[in-house]
Amino acid sequence: MAITTWNYPTTIVFGAGAIAGLPQQCAQLGMQRPLLVTDSGLQAATFIGEMLDNCRRCGVDARLFADVQSNPVDHNVEAGLQAFRSGGCDGIVCAGGGSALDVGKTLALIAGQGASLWQLGGSDGDWSTIPAAAVAPQIAVPTTAGTGSEVGRAAVITHSASRTKKVIFHPAMLPPRVIADPQLTLGLPPDLTAATGLDAFVHNFEAFCAPGFHPMADGIAVEAMRLIAGALPRAFADGSDLAARTDMLAAATMGATAFQKDLGAVHALAHPIGARFNLHHGLTNAILLPYVMVANRTAIGDKMRRLAGVLALPEHDFAAVLNWVLALRHKLAIPDTLGALGVGADAAAEIAALALRDPCAPGNPVALSEAQYADIFCRAVNGRLQQ
Repeated sequence: MAITTWNYPTTIVFGAGAIAGLPQQCAQLGMQRPLLVTDSGLQAATFIGEMLDNCRRCGVDARLFADVQSNPVDHNVEAGLQAFRSGGCDGIVCAGGGSALDVGKTLALIAGQGASLWQLGGSDGDWSTIPAAAVAPQIAVPTTAGTGSEVGRAAVITHSASRTKKVIFHPAMLPPRVIADPQLTLGLPPDLTAATGLDAFVHNFEAFCAPGFHPMADGIAVEAMRLIAGALPRAFADGSDLAARTDMLAAATMGATAFQKDLGAVHALAHPIGARFNLHHGLTNAILLPYVMVANRTAIGDKMRRLAGVLALPEHDFAAVLNWVLALRHKLAIPDTLGALGVGADAAAEIAALALRDPCAPGNPVALSEAQYADIFCRAVNGRLQQ
């Protein structure tokens, strides 16, 4: 497909080869010395070196910061802030999965401020007092098809002292430019393709199931789930399938656009589980999804009938969608239980208390109690699907 530019929910340059335009996008935003933020696993990737070389050939003096871990912590943000200031940088290019994008967006938010991340948010976790004009220009370059953080107005950073994940939110965190080039996702291994792809599916699924009237979000979510159903098994089986990678990258962006409506209990549980056990967020979501579906069954029957039709399932009911999700997880080699990842049921009380207070909890179709969160967690640990 040709490179196209979309302007919803921000300016997105989409298509194979789009990354070649990075220097021009930097110039349009007034960046002469951006900090290229990526994670440690991508530091040696060929395309990272090519991005730096291309910028420098075009007179954009890009610097590299790659001290970002999976499930990023506040120390990563602090190190990035030091690199930004010591390098005299004037903007952010964040390239990678959700971890790199979240750290890059957070750096853009606080780079012009004189206090630390947690000082700026205060005890209430409110960063809204930061003037939008003070946010550094930024470009997001997703290299996985999962989080959709490139079109989000928030980031998730772990507070290292309390080992809890905090949602950093500010409207100006939405990157004014996104370069979505599916060629950058071709090297993603099968296990990460599966985990990030199901992360995108869960984003769309929870947005679709969230209560409230938002037909735009519902329509985007339904179409994205249709794309994922066709493309994710192909991308998993053949990582070089550019058409499948293209559909997945679009669907991931759609997921983060749709979940402006809300998320739900899968994310409310995944946030504390990921922080406590340092698990991949997408993989955690993928394991939790059917257990939360069962807990929400009474409230999502109508939505599942519609989704079953979109997925062209032979039966149009909750059981058909649940069985389809279970079969897809099996096809993608996703573990059935959290216990398979070393998670023990003894953490149930801690996880349930944090899940109940998570910002995503109010978006769940069923108002779950702390005891119900503990029960879902234990069932996911032990593989007991039905209540």
